[in-house]
Amino acid sequence: MQFEHRFELFSCRASRAFTDKVIENLNRLAEDGESYRLGSLEVSAFSDGEFQPAFTESVRGATVFIVQSTMPSADNLMELLLSIDAAKRASANKVIAVIPYFGWARQDRKDRPRVSIGAKLVANLLRAAGADRIMTCDLHADQIQGFFDIPLDHMYASKVFLPTIENLHLPHLAIAAPDMGGAKRANAYAKDLSKRKDCPVIICHKTRARANVVAEIKAIGEVEGKDIVIVDDMIDTAGTLCKAAEVLKQMGATSVRACATHGVLSGGAIERIAASSLDEVFVTDTIPHPEIGPDNKIKVISMAPVFAATIRRVYHYEPISTQFVF
Repeated sequence: MQFEHRFELFSCRASRAFTDKVIENLNRLAEDGESYRLGSLEVSAFSDGEFQPAFTESVRGATVFIVQSTMPSADNLMELLLSIDAAKRASANKVIAVIPYFGWARQDRKDRPRVSIGAKLVANLLRAAGADRIMTCDLHADQIQGFFDIPLDHMYASKVFLPTIENLHLPHLAIAAPDMGGAKRANAYAKDLSKRKDCPVIICHKTRARANVVAEIKAIGEVEGKDIVIVDDMIDTAGTLCKAAEVLKQMGATSVRACATHGVLSGGAIERIAASSLDEVFVTDTIPHPEIGPDNKIKVISMAPVFAATIRRVYHYEPISTQFVF
């Protein structure tokens, strides 16, 4: 008798809204009578703050996808780890952790003495919990992929940001990196956009007074008269971004926008952006932000179609290279 592996998709609590969108997109892609649904995963909470995820349906022999972004607090990571462990102990054939936002990614090296490498530790924890594969998006540093001893599918928000930038129809488009570390990303965007029109690159060089506090920013490149789009992997406090927009406007930029994959938006970032020189900011829904209204400068673009297409291809053992831009 021949058995076909079963598809099961579950969501931890922090990414339920995102997972609902993934299910909708999977059903749009469905062929030959395929139908996708969200499995039942319940979390019991104890009075001391401890919690326990439990699958309320069988996952025996199934390929199980568990969706959870690991943004703060650490409870979100722990919930994902416990859910992976529960699936493996329930005899799932494979467990694939779908992590739209991979937290602790900024701790990818020892940049000063006596600190941890948090990204490597999280990679080890996911493997120890029983994950067979990881899916994530726009890691803070590409080399984090090498921290995993299991397959990792690394998607890029350029898949949704490039069409967004093109649809703005900016007459004098230029791409900017908010710091030297983002130069490679900015150059990749500019190179792709240059296929349709001239698109120079601007590099912002910053110095920090201390963590999350920018002392000074200088822009390198042709700024005057340009419609500038700053591209980055995340916005945390938005201090760097708002300061960069202010400097670019002072140097004669016609408009300044930003595209950043992960909207961490901590420490009053939303209010800071609202009061800044930025014309618009685009983030994805890898981190939920129900507080962002339609009248806000911040616009949310969904990565759910990209994740849905990749999940379906992985399940069917199909190539996923078409899902990547850069």
